[in-house]
Amino acid sequence: MKENKFMAIYNDLLLHIRKGIFQPNEKLPSENELSQRYQTARETIRKALNLLSEHGYIQKIKGKGSIVLDVGKYDFPVSGLVSFKELAQKMNKPARTIVHELELIEPDEYIKRQLETENKEKVWKVIRAREIEEEKIILDKDFLCQKFVPTLTRGICENSIYEYVENELKLRISFAKKEMFVDRVTAEDQKYMDLNGYEHVVVVKNFVYLEDASLFQYTESRHRLDKFRFVDFARRTHHPGMSDKSLK
Repeated sequence: MKENKFMAIYNDLLLHIRKGIFQPNEKLPSENELSQRYQTARETIRKALNLLSEHGYIQKIKGKGSIVLDVGKYDFPVSGLVSFKELAQKMNKPARTIVHELELIEPDEYIKRQLETENKEKVWKVIRAREIEEEKIILDKDFLCQKFVPTLTRGICENSIYEYVENELKLRISFAKKEMFVDRVTAEDQKYMDLNGYEHVVVVKNFVYLEDASLFQYTESRHRLDKFRFVDFARRTHHPGMSDKSLK
C-alpha cells in the first residue's frame, strides 16, 4: 500500500491542476501542509511532487517551492520540421527573432562531430533569441554547413533560414533526427533569455538533412520550461499475426 500512496496523491494533485483549482504560476501548499492534508510522510509527498515535476506539471524553484506550470502551453511539434516563423503564424501571437550572433567560423571538434564535416569546411554560427508576447523564451543555436548555404545575412536569420534555403537556394529539407532532454541553465541562457527564476531548460537537438540525405544543419534549441509543451503523434503498429480481436 505504501508504494501506491504517492501515486494516489500524485493523481489527486494532478486533478486539482487540470481542473484549475491550482492555477498556473500558483504555488502549491508546502510539503508539510500536504503531509498533514494527506496524513502521510513528507517523503511520500516528495515522491508525488517529483513525479508532477517530471511530467511537466510543476516546477520546483529554489526558495519559492513548487510552482504550477501552465498546462495550456504553446505546442511545439517534435516529429515535424517547423520553422519558428511558421510556428508563430500558427499561434497568431506577437513574435520576433533577435539575432545575437552571425558569423562564419572554423568549427571546434564538437561541432565537427555533430555535422560530420571535414577539417577545412567552414560553418555558419547563428545565435537567435525567440520572443513570443514580449518574452524571450527560446534560445536557438544553429550551425549550418557553408557548402550547402554559401551566404547568410542578418535579415535572412531574422525572417526564416528555412524559407531562404527552400525558396532561394532551392534545396529541399527532408528529415531530422532529434534528441530531447532537460539541462541546467547556462550563462548564455541567462544572458539571452527571460528565465523568470527557472534553473533548467528543455533542450531539443536537431540534426537536419536534405533530400539527398546530406546533413546540413545542427541546431540546439533551448526552451523555457513553463512555456512549451512538446507534442507528437504515435500509433502502435500491430505485430504480424495479431488481429484486432486479439487486442480486446
